Amino acid sequence: MRHPLIDIPELVRLDSDQGIIRIPHELDVPFTPRVRVIVDTAEFRRLSQITQLGLVSRIYPGAMHTRFEHALGVFHNALRYLWQLGKDRRFCEVVDCHTAEVLMVAALLHDLGHWPFCHPIEDMGLADLPPHEQYAAEFLSPDRELAQVLCDSWHIDPAEVLDVLVARTNSPRLRLLRSILSGPIDIDKMDYLERDSLHCGVPYGRNFDKQRLIQSLVLNEAGDGLAISSKGKTAAELMVFARYVMFSEVYWHHAVRSATSMFARTFFEVHRELDLRQLFQLSEPETIHLLRDRVRDTACEPLLAGIFGPKRQLFKRVAEYSHTQHRDMYDLLARRPFDFLVRVASRLAADLSPIVGEPLSGTDILIDAPPPHREVEFHVDIYFSKERRYRPLQEVSPVVEALARRQFDDYVKRVRLFAHPRCAAKIANLSDLSRHVEQAVAKA
Repeated sequence: MRHPLIDIPELVRLDSDQGIIRIPHELDVPFTPRVRVIVDTAEFRRLSQITQLGLVSRIYPGAMHTRFEHALGVFHNALRYLWQLGKDRRFCEVVDCHTAEVLMVAALLHDLGHWPFCHPIEDMGLADLPPHEQYAAEFLSPDRELAQVLCDSWHIDPAEVLDVLVARTNSPRLRLLRSILSGPIDIDKMDYLERDSLHCGVPYGRNFDKQRLIQSLVLNEAGDGLAISSKGKTAAELMVFARYVMFSEVYWHHAVRSATSMFARTFFEVHRELDLRQLFQLSEPETIHLLRDRVRDTACEPLLAGIFGPKRQLFKRVAEYSHTQHRDMYDLLARRPFDFLVRVASRLAADLSPIVGEPLSGTDILIDAPPPHREVEFHVDIYFSKERRYRPLQEVSPVVEALARRQFDDYVKRVRLFAHPRCAAKIANLSDLSRHVEQAVAKA
């Protein structure tokens, strides 16, 4: 039987060694002329100057891969998903060749709106800060080269791509595309878990059977999202566990969060003085240079110097509270507004100054806590063909029930107090530090 999407040239080249671009790890991505013209636009090339993990590279030195590389990996996953799902009659009744090409372009451009250090900034929950997906509209506006390329080379209206990236309309077809791009077993997660793990030099994000999971893809009962057949159950469980461990050991590693807290505290101080629309179009080196210049001779200068200067000097962890240990302290600070955490830290620094025997500034103590929004829970159905029945994965998997539904964030994201290395040991050794934190919360 002829594959219904076989006329898409990138799918034809999926297993070819001709007309490809190679990215880690030994991945051959179809690179047709119309893919090349997207990749060669200034809007897309900008992603080569934005690292995928930002501040993580200060702890895992190999984590210097870029959103450019990641976008190509997600695009490759889109092709693999389309090839598998194209064998499903129900899928082909909803997704024709043009719709499939819209998904391919959306996959390639899914990080288009990302700016340097995007996630630490978004987690702060600052007022009037657009989500990075919405910022993609800036780079797809009619006066941009990229918009013209989509119209001329792909015969795609940029608005079609934006509707996948940021929901503007609601239909089973669009919900299905968004499920493929951003859902429990999406093409984005499928790439970044493996790629981040590879570049960080850890095994955690690669310990699941990616091929088996893709081979098990089917449509859900409603036909507006992805599900998996029963043969993919174990692979899905391992993917859930991979995500859990990557958050625990990499994304929320205590030293990574120290650097993140130092950056966030600085950005909080200066963001009102910045033209954010202009800032978010800069490359990562340009952003670092601008911010370091802006905080020169201020209390925040040592924070950025400790991250980006010639000598790394991260703040030290002096206390840690989790959902399972010191729950009362965790509940005091978790998911509170960022400006509240700043006030508590400043109050705490003032209260501790006479106790530690030296003046502490408002930037000598930092509080890192889980942001108000939570990670997306892992809701996906499994199709049991013999029973002709869909069942939620968490109903048949104790692994998923434990790691994806019981407040995933609570177990991987902790409240931590960091202090300048100059005073960290004195603060960490205070026997009644928690009491002082409680008092600072009350005063803030």
